[in-house]
Amino acid sequence: MRRAAVVLLLLLGCQARAGGNASEFNGQTAFGYVERQMAFGPRIPGRPGHRQMGDWLLGELRARADTVIVQEFTHVTARGDSLRMRNFFARFRPAATERILLLAHWDTRPMADKSENLGQQRLPVPGANDGASGVAILLGVADALKARPPAQGVDLLFVDGEDYGDFADTNDVLIGSRWFARNQPPGYEPLFAVLFDMVGDKDLQIYQEGNSLAFAPEVVQRVWRIAAERGHDKTFVPGARHTLTDDHVALQQVGIRAIDVVDFDYPYWHTTDDTIDKVSAASLQVVGDVAVALVRN
Repeated sequence: MRRAAVVLLLLLGCQARAGGNASEFNGQTAFGYVERQMAFGPRIPGRPGHRQMGDWLLGELRARADTVIVQEFTHVTARGDSLRMRNFFARFRPAATERILLLAHWDTRPMADKSENLGQQRLPVPGANDGASGVAILLGVADALKARPPAQGVDLLFVDGEDYGDFADTNDVLIGSRWFARNQPPGYEPLFAVLFDMVGDKDLQIYQEGNSLAFAPEVVQRVWRIAAERGHDKTFVPGARHTLTDDHVALQQVGIRAIDVVDFDYPYWHTTDDTIDKVSAASLQVVGDVAVALVRN
Protein backbone atom coordinates (compact mmCIF):
# COMPACT_ATOMS: atom_id res chain seq x y z
CA MET A 1 0.00 0.00 0.00
CA ARG A 2 1.28 3.45 -0.88
CA ARG A 3 2.35 5.67 2.01
CA ALA A 4 -0.30 8.23 1.06
CA ALA A 5 -3.07 5.64 1.35
CA VAL A 6 -1.83 4.57 4.78
CA VAL A 7 -1.74 8.16 6.02
CA LEU A 8 -5.19 8.82 4.60
CA LEU A 9 -6.68 5.81 6.36
CA LEU A 10 -5.21 7.04 9.64
CA LEU A 11 -6.73 10.47 9.07
CA LEU A 12 -10.19 9.27 8.09
CA GLY A 13 -11.56 9.46 11.62
CA CYS A 14 -9.86 12.75 12.42
CA GLN A 15 -11.95 15.31 10.60
CA ALA A 16 -10.91 18.71 11.85
CA ARG A 17 -13.52 21.33 12.52
CA ALA A 18 -11.47 24.49 12.37
CA GLY A 19 -13.83 27.40 12.24
CA GLY A 20 -16.87 25.28 13.13
CA ASN A 21 -19.53 25.33 10.43
CA ALA A 22 -18.87 28.93 9.42
CA SER A 23 -18.35 28.91 5.68
CA GLU A 24 -15.14 30.26 4.20
CA PHE A 25 -16.54 29.76 0.71
CA ASN A 26 -18.71 32.40 -0.94
CA GLY A 27 -21.19 30.92 -3.41
CA GLN A 28 -22.14 34.29 -4.83
CA THR A 29 -18.51 35.11 -5.55
CA ALA A 30 -18.14 31.70 -7.18
CA PHE A 31 -21.16 32.43 -9.36
CA GLY A 32 -19.37 35.60 -10.45
CA TYR A 33 -16.45 33.41 -11.54
CA VAL A 34 -18.88 31.44 -13.70
CA GLU A 35 -20.15 34.69 -15.23
CA ARG A 36 -16.59 35.82 -15.95
CA GLN A 37 -15.78 32.60 -17.75
CA MET A 38 -18.94 32.75 -19.81
CA ALA A 39 -17.97 36.22 -20.99
CA PHE A 40 -15.10 34.64 -22.94
CA GLY A 41 -17.54 32.57 -24.97
CA PRO A 42 -16.71 28.92 -25.69
CA ARG A 43 -13.31 27.95 -24.26
CA ILE A 44 -12.37 25.55 -27.05
CA PRO A 45 -8.69 24.78 -27.63
CA GLY A 46 -7.41 26.63 -30.65
CA ARG A 47 -9.96 29.47 -30.45
CA PRO A 48 -9.56 33.00 -29.04
CA GLY A 49 -11.88 32.47 -26.07
CA HIS A 50 -9.71 29.61 -24.89
CA ARG A 51 -6.54 31.70 -24.95
CA GLN A 52 -8.25 34.65 -23.24
CA MET A 53 -9.74 32.43 -20.56
CA GLY A 54 -6.37 30.78 -19.90
CA ASP A 55 -4.64 34.15 -19.55
CA TRP A 56 -7.31 35.36 -17.12
CA LEU A 57 -7.18 32.16 -15.08
CA LEU A 58 -3.40 32.32 -14.82
CA GLY A 59 -3.61 35.87 -13.48
CA GLU A 60 -6.24 34.90 -10.92
CA LEU A 61 -4.14 31.99 -9.68
CA ARG A 62 -0.92 34.00 -9.44
CA ALA A 63 -2.77 36.49 -7.25
CA ARG A 64 -3.78 33.74 -4.80
CA ALA A 65 -1.42 30.76 -4.78
CA ASP A 66 2.12 30.56 -3.41
CA THR A 67 3.33 29.34 -6.78
CA VAL A 68 1.79 28.45 -10.13
CA ILE A 69 3.25 25.96 -12.59
CA VAL A 70 2.08 26.22 -16.19
CA GLN A 71 2.31 23.00 -18.16
CA GLU A 72 2.34 24.07 -21.80
CA PHE A 73 2.13 21.37 -24.43
CA THR A 74 0.94 20.69 -27.97
CA HIS A 75 -1.60 17.97 -28.63
CA VAL A 76 -1.94 16.43 -32.08
CA THR A 77 -5.50 15.28 -32.67
CA ALA A 78 -6.60 12.14 -34.47
CA ARG A 79 -7.24 14.36 -37.52
CA GLY A 80 -3.71 15.73 -37.40
CA ASP A 81 -4.51 19.17 -36.01
CA SER A 82 -2.03 20.66 -33.51
CA LEU A 83 -3.59 22.31 -30.46
CA ARG A 84 -1.69 24.43 -27.94
CA MET A 85 -2.85 23.61 -24.44
CA ARG A 86 -2.09 24.61 -20.87
CA ASN A 87 -2.58 22.97 -17.49
CA PHE A 88 -2.39 25.29 -14.48
CA PHE A 89 -1.03 23.80 -11.25
CA ALA A 90 -1.53 26.23 -8.36
CA ARG A 91 0.25 25.30 -5.12
CA PHE A 92 -0.26 26.36 -1.51
CA ARG A 93 2.59 25.50 0.89
CA PRO A 94 4.56 23.87 -1.93
CA ALA A 95 7.30 22.60 0.42
CA ALA A 96 4.85 20.56 2.52
CA THR A 97 5.19 16.78 2.17
CA GLU A 98 1.58 15.83 2.84
CA ARG A 99 -0.62 17.21 0.07
CA ILE A 100 -4.21 17.23 -1.15
CA LEU A 101 -5.07 17.65 -4.83
CA LEU A 102 -8.30 19.20 -6.15
CA LEU A 103 -8.89 19.49 -9.89
CA ALA A 104 -11.32 20.58 -12.59
CA HIS A 105 -11.22 21.05 -16.36
CA TRP A 106 -11.34 24.57 -17.78
CA ASP A 107 -12.00 23.91 -21.47
CA THR A 108 -15.41 23.48 -23.14
CA ARG A 109 -16.69 21.10 -25.78
CA PRO A 110 -16.59 22.15 -29.46
CA MET A 111 -19.73 20.24 -30.46
CA ALA A 112 -23.12 19.92 -28.76
CA ASP A 113 -23.50 16.30 -29.80
CA LYS A 114 -26.29 15.57 -27.31
CA SER A 115 -28.58 18.36 -28.50
CA GLU A 116 -31.93 17.04 -29.73
CA ASN A 117 -31.90 19.53 -32.59
CA LEU A 118 -29.58 18.04 -35.23
CA GLY A 119 -28.76 21.50 -36.52
CA GLN A 120 -27.32 22.44 -33.13
CA GLN A 121 -25.05 19.43 -32.80
CA ARG A 122 -22.26 21.20 -34.68
CA LEU A 123 -22.46 24.23 -32.39
CA PRO A 124 -20.21 24.62 -29.33
CA VAL A 125 -21.35 23.86 -25.78
CA PRO A 126 -21.46 27.09 -23.71
CA GLY A 127 -20.08 25.19 -20.70
CA ALA A 128 -21.68 27.04 -17.77
CA ASN A 129 -21.93 23.87 -15.71
CA ASP A 130 -19.68 21.53 -17.70
CA GLY A 131 -16.48 23.53 -17.32
CA ALA A 132 -17.15 26.81 -15.56
CA SER A 133 -18.67 25.39 -12.36
CA GLY A 134 -15.65 23.25 -11.47
CA VAL A 135 -13.28 26.14 -12.10
CA ALA A 136 -15.44 28.40 -9.93
CA ILE A 137 -15.26 25.90 -7.06
CA LEU A 138 -11.47 25.75 -7.23
CA LEU A 139 -11.14 29.53 -7.43
CA GLY A 140 -13.38 29.86 -4.38
CA VAL A 141 -11.17 27.39 -2.54
CA ALA A 142 -8.15 29.46 -3.61
CA ASP A 143 -9.80 32.54 -2.08
CA ALA A 144 -10.21 30.70 1.23
CA LEU A 145 -6.61 29.44 1.21
CA LYS A 146 -5.28 32.90 0.38
CA ALA A 147 -7.19 34.34 3.34
CA ARG A 148 -6.08 31.58 5.70
CA PRO A 149 -3.27 29.26 4.56
CA PRO A 150 -3.84 25.52 4.96
CA ALA A 151 -2.13 23.33 7.56
CA GLN A 152 -0.85 20.95 4.86
CA GLY A 153 0.00 21.35 1.21
CA VAL A 154 -2.87 21.91 -1.22
CA ASP A 155 -2.67 21.80 -5.00
CA LEU A 156 -5.34 23.05 -7.40
CA LEU A 157 -5.03 21.59 -10.89
CA PHE A 158 -6.91 23.08 -13.84
CA VAL A 159 -6.65 20.66 -16.76
CA ASP A 160 -7.11 21.48 -20.42
CA GLY A 161 -8.66 19.48 -23.23
CA GLU A 162 -10.95 17.25 -21.19
CA ASP A 163 -13.90 17.63 -23.50
CA TYR A 164 -12.43 18.13 -26.97
CA GLY A 165 -13.10 14.93 -28.88
CA ASP A 166 -14.98 11.65 -29.00
CA PHE A 167 -15.09 9.67 -25.75
CA ALA A 168 -15.26 6.47 -27.81
CA ASP A 169 -11.69 7.24 -28.91
CA THR A 170 -9.81 8.61 -25.90
CA ASN A 171 -7.00 10.20 -27.96
CA ASP A 172 -8.72 13.59 -27.94
CA VAL A 173 -10.37 13.66 -24.49
CA LEU A 174 -8.94 13.86 -20.97
CA ILE A 175 -5.91 15.38 -22.67
CA GLY A 176 -4.68 17.60 -19.85
CA SER A 177 -5.17 15.06 -17.07
CA ARG A 178 -3.31 12.39 -19.05
CA TRP A 179 -0.50 14.88 -19.66
CA PHE A 180 -0.30 15.74 -15.98
CA ALA A 181 -0.25 12.05 -15.05
CA ARG A 182 2.82 11.60 -17.26
CA ASN A 183 4.49 14.84 -16.14
CA GLN A 184 3.96 15.14 -12.39
CA PRO A 185 6.43 16.93 -10.12
CA PRO A 186 9.21 14.54 -9.04
CA GLY A 187 8.09 12.31 -6.18
CA TYR A 188 4.56 13.71 -6.23
CA GLU A 189 2.30 11.59 -4.01
CA PRO A 190 -0.82 13.39 -2.78
CA LEU A 191 -2.87 11.82 -0.02
CA PHE A 192 -5.86 11.87 -2.36
CA ALA A 193 -7.38 13.83 -5.24
CA VAL A 194 -10.93 15.05 -5.84
CA LEU A 195 -12.23 16.06 -9.25
CA PHE A 196 -15.13 18.55 -9.42
CA ASP A 197 -17.13 18.37 -12.65
CA MET A 198 -20.67 19.64 -13.33
CA VAL A 199 -21.30 20.73 -9.75
CA GLY A 200 -23.28 23.95 -10.16
CA ASP A 201 -26.68 23.06 -11.59
CA LYS A 202 -29.79 24.24 -9.79
CA ASP A 203 -31.16 20.74 -9.25
CA LEU A 204 -27.97 19.36 -7.72
CA GLN A 205 -27.79 15.73 -6.60
CA ILE A 206 -24.35 14.14 -6.49
CA TYR A 207 -24.22 10.35 -6.35
CA GLN A 208 -21.10 8.30 -5.72
CA GLU A 209 -19.31 7.43 -8.97
CA GLY A 210 -18.42 3.83 -9.81
CA ASN A 211 -14.73 4.12 -10.68
CA SER A 212 -14.22 6.23 -7.57
CA LEU A 213 -15.81 3.59 -5.36
CA ALA A 214 -13.75 0.83 -6.98
CA PHE A 215 -10.38 2.58 -6.69
CA ALA A 216 -10.58 4.89 -3.67
CA PRO A 217 -13.64 4.03 -1.54
CA GLU A 218 -12.08 5.62 1.56
CA VAL A 219 -11.87 8.97 -0.25
CA VAL A 220 -15.53 8.71 -1.31
CA GLN A 221 -16.41 7.93 2.31
CA ARG A 222 -14.45 10.94 3.50
CA VAL A 223 -16.14 13.39 1.13
CA TRP A 224 -19.66 12.13 1.78
CA ARG A 225 -19.13 12.14 5.55
CA ILE A 226 -17.90 15.74 5.47
CA ALA A 227 -20.96 16.68 3.40
CA ALA A 228 -23.28 15.00 5.89
CA GLU A 229 -21.58 16.68 8.83
CA ARG A 230 -22.19 20.04 7.20
CA GLY A 231 -25.86 19.29 6.53
CA HIS A 232 -25.49 18.61 2.81
CA ASP A 233 -26.58 14.98 2.79
CA LYS A 234 -29.54 15.71 0.49
CA THR A 235 -27.11 16.98 -2.15
CA PHE A 236 -24.38 14.39 -1.63
CA VAL A 237 -26.52 11.28 -1.92
CA PRO A 238 -24.93 8.20 -0.27
CA GLY A 239 -25.41 5.75 -3.11
CA ALA A 240 -23.83 4.76 -6.43
CA ARG A 241 -25.40 5.59 -9.80
CA HIS A 242 -22.99 6.17 -12.72
CA THR A 243 -19.56 4.84 -13.69
CA LEU A 244 -17.70 7.46 -15.70
CA THR A 245 -14.52 7.93 -17.66
CA ASP A 246 -13.42 11.36 -16.46
CA ASP A 247 -10.19 13.13 -15.51
CA HIS A 248 -9.90 11.15 -12.27
CA VAL A 249 -9.30 7.93 -14.24
CA ALA A 250 -6.02 9.22 -15.70
CA LEU A 251 -4.80 9.92 -12.17
CA GLN A 252 -5.97 6.56 -10.89
CA GLN A 253 -3.94 4.88 -13.60
CA VAL A 254 -0.72 6.29 -12.09
CA GLY A 255 -1.68 5.34 -8.54
CA ILE A 256 -3.26 8.57 -7.25
CA ARG A 257 -6.30 7.86 -5.09
CA ALA A 258 -8.62 10.08 -7.10
CA ILE A 259 -12.42 10.33 -7.12
CA ASP A 260 -15.01 12.19 -9.18
CA VAL A 261 -17.57 14.53 -7.59
CA VAL A 262 -20.06 15.01 -10.42
CA ASP A 263 -23.80 15.38 -11.01
CA PHE A 264 -24.13 13.37 -14.20
CA ASP A 265 -27.93 13.59 -14.17
CA TYR A 266 -27.69 16.98 -15.86
CA PRO A 267 -30.19 17.18 -18.76
CA TYR A 268 -28.21 19.88 -20.59
CA TRP A 269 -24.95 17.87 -20.76
CA HIS A 270 -23.21 18.37 -24.12
CA THR A 271 -26.03 20.56 -25.45
CA THR A 272 -26.32 24.21 -26.41
CA ASP A 273 -28.54 24.70 -23.34
CA ASP A 274 -25.65 24.38 -20.84
CA THR A 275 -26.05 28.08 -20.08
CA ILE A 276 -25.64 30.22 -16.98
CA ASP A 277 -29.35 30.24 -16.13
CA LYS A 278 -28.95 26.53 -15.25
CA VAL A 279 -26.30 27.31 -12.59
CA SER A 280 -27.03 28.29 -8.99
CA ALA A 281 -24.92 30.16 -6.44
CA ALA A 282 -26.63 28.02 -3.78
CA SER A 283 -25.36 24.81 -5.41
CA LEU A 284 -21.87 26.24 -5.70
CA GLN A 285 -22.06 27.16 -2.01
CA VAL A 286 -22.84 23.57 -0.98
CA VAL A 287 -20.00 22.05 -3.01
CA GLY A 288 -17.61 24.81 -2.03
CA ASP A 289 -18.33 24.23 1.66
CA VAL A 290 -17.35 20.59 1.25
CA ALA A 291 -14.28 21.38 -0.84
CA VAL A 292 -12.90 23.82 1.72
CA ALA A 293 -13.62 21.43 4.59
CA LEU A 294 -11.63 18.75 2.74
CA VAL A 295 -8.46 20.83 2.88
CA ARG A 296 -8.86 22.05 6.47
CA ASN A 297 -7.45 18.89 8.08
